[in-house]
Amino acid sequence: MSDRQTLLSPEWRPRLAVIDIGTNSIRLTIAEATSAREYRVLDDEKETVRLGRGMTKTGRLDPVAVERALAALRRMKQIAAGFEVTQLKAIATCAVREADDGADFCRRIQDEVGLEVEVISQRREADLAFFSVARSFDLEGKSVAVVDIGGGSAELILSRGNIVEETYSLPLGAVRVSERFRIGDSLGTREFDRLLRRVGRRVRKLVGKPLLVPHVLIGSGGTFSALGSMVLAQRGKAHLPLQGCQVSRAELSTLLNRLRKMSLKARCGVPGLSPDRADIILGGLAVIDRIMRHLKVNNLQVHTGGIRQGLLLSLLGALVEDSPADRQQAIERFAARCGVDVRHDRHVAALAASLYDQLAPEYGLPPSDRELLEVSAQLQDVGYLVDYDDHHKHSYHLILNAHLPGIDSRDLEVIANVARYHRGALPKNKHENYRRLSSDDRRRVRVMAAILRLAGGLDRSHTQQVRGLSLCQAPGSLLLQVQAEQYPEVDVWGARRRAELFERQFKTPLDIEWQPSGDGQATSG
Repeated sequence: MSDRQTLLSPEWRPRLAVIDIGTNSIRLTIAEATSAREYRVLDDEKETVRLGRGMTKTGRLDPVAVERALAALRRMKQIAAGFEVTQLKAIATCAVREADDGADFCRRIQDEVGLEVEVISQRREADLAFFSVARSFDLEGKSVAVVDIGGGSAELILSRGNIVEETYSLPLGAVRVSERFRIGDSLGTREFDRLLRRVGRRVRKLVGKPLLVPHVLIGSGGTFSALGSMVLAQRGKAHLPLQGCQVSRAELSTLLNRLRKMSLKARCGVPGLSPDRADIILGGLAVIDRIMRHLKVNNLQVHTGGIRQGLLLSLLGALVEDSPADRQQAIERFAARCGVDVRHDRHVAALAASLYDQLAPEYGLPPSDRELLEVSAQLQDVGYLVDYDDHHKHSYHLILNAHLPGIDSRDLEVIANVARYHRGALPKNKHENYRRLSSDDRRRVRVMAAILRLAGGLDRSHTQQVRGLSLCQAPGSLLLQVQAEQYPEVDVWGARRRAELFERQFKTPLDIEWQPSGDGQATSG
């Protein structure tokens, strides 16, 4: 058993605290690490401040809520200090991210409370939500939709097992929807139908045709917890654990229809529903109903974790530094789960690394990109999991959503783009995935993709015939000498077909010649 899985000694069990500043509430969780992968919760504190109240009209955080938030954060910081935490991490999500005065609010927190707040992106929010689910549920062999509903937005993640295929951020949080549709007391049939239609249209427009049909939806956030609590109370089983509680869409629809007929005062008394959520529960449940309808999924499971748990797990993982061996094992496991030809991709990675090493001195290629190129080569075909014909495009999405230890988000995006262009169309500015890169990263992608295309062509036969490569200058061109026992006709042909980007990027024609490693006559291609 590795050190990452063993229990930490009682003498070194660091305490961690995370604060999630959301649109509806602020949550503090304090935990003690029991291993490099597990923790036990020591304290949990929640303050409903409604920072996002009125934002749909003003574009700014509610000023009264801001003062309440600052007071709550002071208390939470003191609580964390009392537990002698070794690390305190504060994040903010949708309301602070979108508010015109969000940056000002963060500065006030820094100046008046002494807390540095990271305003996380929609993508990071989705990553944390999925990470939490993946560590709490067995996803193997299942197509899954993970939904995290906050006050301002809903994050939707589609995955095959533990492999994320696509993420969506929907501006359909419980507070936002409730304000936009002016949900107050009971809703009449026409108002209710209008709410469902408009939410459904937003879901259809933003999600489009799903990449997969989920077997189940796993939901986190206050709306899902409230749903599960109400359903358990209805069943007379409020004593059962909320984690993993299963709810059918029929149960959801029945509950939603019952709640929408109630006054706000009556909803405050519904068993399992916290009074401070009664005014926004209809909006949140409507979002769940329309997402389930669009994805054609009939059952959901409640996850009591979520973004805070994902953040705690991520901090926990950072306690033990990831080694190159950990990273390589994670890459190989990911590739194997996606059904790639591991021997082929490993061989292509070696050929690409050899080409890179020989080009680096002449063209000033940075040593750090050599490793990224090798990772791109090993993962270039993971898109086979989804579809062969467009597997390079699917490889981009799968890699971008992978959790690979020791690789930061910028490098992961470069790796995903290099894999995207290992075949098919050349990199173009009209491609959104390429356009959003910086000019420097676009250049890096072109260089590495050019090399990877050539290396992939050199094992077009998938027989690993090419045993070595030698690049040298020739009059008016670069000469690539391919070493093999027998003339690798298919591989030379494959390399020639894939040389266009290489010749463009390095601004020179490429000649390919067979250099026999045993008996034989040299042949040019």
